[in-house]
Amino acid sequence: MNLILAALLAFGQAGAPHAAPVWTWTLYENEGPVVLANEAPDTPNLRATVECDPRSGVVDLTVYKEDAPAPGAAFARLSSGDVAATSPARFGRRGRLQVTVRTDHPLFAAFVGSGDLTIQTGDRTDRVAVPRPTARDLGELRAEAGHELLQAGPGAAAHAKNSSRQIGRAHV
Repeated sequence: MNLILAALLAFGQAGAPHAAPVWTWTLYENEGPVVLANEAPDTPNLRATVECDPRSGVVDLTVYKEDAPAPGAAFARLSSGDVAATSPARFGRRGRLQVTVRTDHPLFAAFVGSGDLTIQTGDRTDRVAVPRPTARDLGELRAEAGHELLQAGPGAAAHAKNSSRQIGRAHV
């Protein structure tokens, strides 16, 4: 009887649907680069990262898409609202696409303001969408890269001045 009950419990757990990972935006700051990552916590899963070295004046935007088509172009067209720019596209394993943007470029200012960026390379289109509360972290990241803080919504400047900088601050 116990053997039958154990088998039924094991079968029930094996057939139960697994919960989808919860995706968050997390700001990582320490001695190295500052990284804003769209990730599933406690897993190696990433959707996107925005990374800068302090006072560098540039950010690297990386998107990860396992099922992405093969690279179709060496350059990417980036757009946020009505602002567009091009950047060399670097491709990696497992669908990784990386572009670099100057933090003083109007495109990055538009991205900080809207939280929305589209990257097109050939037949591939990726969208990075940062929710409003987390968009403030884009402004902080821009300031860390060596430029003044851009307001990413009401109170962004006050938030940046009064927040304690932590490793792993998560936003949903």
